[in-house]
Amino acid sequence: QLQLVESGGGLVQPGGSLRLSCAASGFDLDYYFVTWFRQAPGKEREGVSCISRSGFNTNSASSVKGRFTISRDRAKKMVYLQMNSLIPEDSGAYYCAAVRGPLTGLCAMVPREKLYEFWGQGTQVTVSS
Repeated sequence: QLQLVESGGGLVQPGGSLRLSCAASGFDLDYYFVTWFRQAPGKEREGVSCISRSGFNTNSASSVKGRFTISRDRAKKMVYLQMNSLIPEDSGAYYCAAVRGPLTGLCAMVPREKLYEFWGQGTQVTVSS
């Protein structure tokens, strides 16, 4: 079955850290750009961070810059989102999404669901004391 699977969410206190993982099942994630999105209750889904196929190009929303880091391990075919200095506003369901692209391309957090070939089911992040 072709799918993305997120993991690593949970409950954390403000100021804490979490690392989310995105794994591909049934296809090679190396051929895909990967974007992390999040959605809080009652709010629209927003792009958080993206990474190119090579891993050398990344982009992040201004609200998370300096706190979140996206990376990929091509050997393990995984994409990670390291989240530090978490605040309650970071709470929500986090999704990874993948779209195939060129090796030298730049990533972009395009909030169009149908653009992406694969979406994960999401992992919940709750930041609360």
